[in-house]
Amino acid sequence: MSETAIPLPRSLPARLARLYGGLALYGLGIGLQVESGLGNGPWDVFHQGLGLRLGLSIGTVIILVGALVMLLWIPLRQRPGFGTVSNVVFVGLFADAAIYLLPAPGHLVYQSAYVALAVTSIALATLLYIGAGMGAGPRDGIMTGLMRLGLSVRLARFLIELTVLAAGWLLGGTAGVGTLVFALAIGPLTQLFTRWLPLSDPAGRARHDAT
Repeated sequence: MSETAIPLPRSLPARLARLYGGLALYGLGIGLQVESGLGNGPWDVFHQGLGLRLGLSIGTVIILVGALVMLLWIPLRQRPGFGTVSNVVFVGLFADAAIYLLPAPGHLVYQSAYVALAVTSIALATLLYIGAGMGAGPRDGIMTGLMRLGLSVRLARFLIELTVLAAGWLLGGTAGVGTLVFALAIGPLTQLFTRWLPLSDPAGRARHDAT
């Protein structure tokens, strides 16, 4: 681990700051990706498509889908935490705020910059709120639940994201080159940033819970 890595917070206020900072940054990343017009991440293709059908904002759909997805935790024997509930409520609110405040890029160069910033923001945000260690997010809970049934991490994530991407595209969500960039870059970027935002405490105990 890098000597310049930021240690995980121990106090509750610091953990809450990391949790909500991560959720806010995640919402900003969603807003940047949506406003780019080049294609959303798989889940947000679905959120956007469903929002278009229901006449709701993407943030509202993120909240509603998150709450409904938590019902799937029951048969998968997953237990929510404080971070789970916070994820359900605040990511959607922050995403809607970002979409409202961000100017629409008028050129491919700016659109591409939005996508690059979006993926970077979401990668950093993921490590921030995972590091808070306050519970899995609703969508990640499905993945970990499927893993308990014997599926590998890659297969579980692939099946989930392929399903929501296909459904979102059929509903009218925006999928494109930005979707491909997100899919290819989010994993390596997140792994890269673990050099500065580790997922283990000073005693070396890894934290694997995701928000």
